[in-house]
Amino acid sequence: MNVLVVGGAGYIGSHMVKMLRAEGHQAVVFDNLSGGYRDAVLGAELVEADLADRAALDAVFASRSFDAVMHFASFIQVGESVQLPDKYYRNNVANTLNLLDAMVAHGVERFIFSSTAAIFGEPEQVPIDERQPSRPLNPYGRSKAMVEQILEDYARAFGLRYTCLRYFNAAGADLDGQLGERHEPETHLIPLILQVASGYRDHIAVYGRDYPTPDGTCIRDYIHVVDLCSAHLLALQRLQHGGDSDCFNLGNGAGFSVQEVIDSARRISGQPIEVRDAPRRAGDPARLVADPAKARAVLEWIPRHAELDTIIETAWRWECRMRQTSS
Repeated sequence: MNVLVVGGAGYIGSHMVKMLRAEGHQAVVFDNLSGGYRDAVLGAELVEADLADRAALDAVFASRSFDAVMHFASFIQVGESVQLPDKYYRNNVANTLNLLDAMVAHGVERFIFSSTAAIFGEPEQVPIDERQPSRPLNPYGRSKAMVEQILEDYARAFGLRYTCLRYFNAAGADLDGQLGERHEPETHLIPLILQVASGYRDHIAVYGRDYPTPDGTCIRDYIHVVDLCSAHLLALQRLQHGGDSDCFNLGNGAGFSVQEVIDSARRISGQPIEVRDAPRRAGDPARLVADPAKARAVLEWIPRHAELDTIIETAWRWECRMRQTSS
């Protein structure tokens, strides 16, 4: 298949491009490089442009024949979305509408959307399955939920077929060490911990040790980025073979606590990793874990790198490479 990967120079998108090419598909990356990196586009064509530029989108679709679009180009910081909701609605919603309208205009019918567990807000029960109501607590989660609703309407009106993949916590790095997680600023727990191990930061903060969990720290569901991309590939193949539009929660189905992540990072890195305790953050649930049963049954998806030490080990190799490169 010939796939347009929007946001393909970013963390998950770049891993997806590598996997697509390894599986014999053609990939074209559309990215404004605001959060991505030119050197993360391994061998694929890069179109440097913005989703707000409808003319640039039309030019890409007019000059090539695409079988599908994968969309990774969203802003993802929850705290920033509260402070700058306009930024999140403009990019995550309005710019996605630009992309969908260009697809409809050029007859491209298959769409894979990078969604999020944040659409659920405070879950009614854990693990979280697809039947739970969407009650997002912040503009980031609301922007993703809005796009999911838009996709339902576009499917009915224009024949678009889509798959929404709701991530829990993407983590880890390319198994070959070529790609990894690079965010500025970094907000994700595992790379922050490993930056302490590498000496780039002096400590990691643990926000609360009084949660109703075995060790008192929050539990989250971490999914290796390669396993995440494999779910995208299976979703793409399902649409290619006539599958209906649908949504899937993607996680390992087993969570790890903040303390367990720190302990694993200490084992893998061999570094002490200074920890400083801090008060709870508002809105942090004690436990967020996916129920991936639907993805396993319908997509026949099996996470193959689910062990915490494996996730940390690949991320640590990438962190070491980044520090060597910058020194």
